Amino acid sequence: MIRVSNVSHTYGDESVLETLSLSVEPGEVLGIIGPSGVGKTTLLRILSLFVQPSEGTIELDGRAAWSTDESERLALRRQIGMVFQEASLFDATVARNAEYGLRVRQPWSERIRDHLRSILGSSETAASATEALDVVGLSQKLEQEARSLSGGEAQRVAFARALAYDPKYLLLDEPTSDLDPRNTGLIEEAVLEARDRDIGVVVATHDMHQAERISDRVGVLLGDGFTEIGPTEAIFENPTDERTRRFISGELVY
Repeated sequence: MIRVSNVSHTYGDESVLETLSLSVEPGEVLGIIGPSGVGKTTLLRILSLFVQPSEGTIELDGRAAWSTDESERLALRRQIGMVFQEASLFDATVARNAEYGLRVRQPWSERIRDHLRSILGSSETAASATEALDVVGLSQKLEQEARSLSGGEAQRVAFARALAYDPKYLLLDEPTSDLDPRNTGLIEEAVLEARDRDIGVVVATHDMHQAERISDRVGVLLGDGFTEIGPTEAIFENPTDERTRRFISGELVY
């Protein structure tokens, strides 16, 4: 699992997160809800090992990430996929975008071998990318230029790109922000598919209904820390913290 223990983070003199602890297990979806500005994105960047917290520890499968050397930390980081709020696709086909994560993780010799195989239509990389695109309902658009996609389709390609290399953990930062209901539904279905593949998923979202639909557990992030983390039904139906109750009922709470 990913285990976060007593993590705090500051930007200059500004405290963003204070003494957070949580765990993420394979085969579960953890939803993180809270208002803008409380540090949800910062938390995801810490979980992805892109940002070292000011204090506290991050363990991935029992290995303390920031106590290792850079090469070992890179190996840990490669077990984690991240999808940002806005899709950033390359000027290439849908298939090439979905294959990107797999290709950059290959040694040069394997990249050359895989490229030659792709010419013959037998590339394992291409097969994995096609399977991931099928999960998000885009396998019929393999050769379409990514720049011609709608915003929702582009976000689904970004999800497929992260899923293609079969990460142990998948981090999603507002993955359906401003998307229409159809694309939102397809991405939510893909999240549940990832969970069924025994991938641990963390979804930071403003959409409390979404968190309620797809999460096994929910953490409520308010005022630089969690008010509580627990089973989804318990958080929404019977929160133990008064600030959690007020936030879920629609009050502006920080």
